[in-house]
Amino acid sequence: MSLIRPEITAWLFRWREVLVAAGVAAAGLWTASRGGWILGPFGLALAALACGWAILAARRLRFRSDPGAAGLVELDEGRLRYLHPTAGGEISLVDLAELRLLRLKGRPVWAMRDLAGGRLLVPLEAAGAEALFDAFAALPGLSSADLVAALDPGPARAAGSLPALSLENRPVWTRRGSGLRRI
Repeated sequence: MSLIRPEITAWLFRWREVLVAAGVAAAGLWTASRGGWILGPFGLALAALACGWAILAARRLRFRSDPGAAGLVELDEGRLRYLHPTAGGEISLVDLAELRLLRLKGRPVWAMRDLAGGRLLVPLEAAGAEALFDAFAALPGLSSADLVAALDPGPARAAGSLPALSLENRPVWTRRGSGLRRI
């Protein structure tokens, strides 16, 4: 028997990275309050780094979900693999030309196309899909704020100047010079 309710434990586990970053920021501010020529700037720098970490952790939180779709996402040395009995595949992030957000059978799905024309569909709810946030944020010209905006169904703008479309077929990123047009 646990002393903490299962819902609270699940919430704490989901928000763990943001909470740790907030704790590090608090420790940095406490260190800065000790004063002096060394502890003051060191504590403020630590608090500033922790605040940046907390912002990225909060953005990354949008990619964490309970695995509700079949399959497993693996990311290894720039190769993205989606392991699924019938719809699996592999794509290189270096050769990625287009990234879209689709809704298939009521579930959000990342649709990727490489320079050779190969395609890969990865559900947002697949196990290990949270690793895609850092992988996609490393794409040239795509920021983590654009990724978070792409997931919002509201009037936010995604992928620079593109207005957010419905989640039925939303372009998120296109590589410059790939010969693909933005819609």
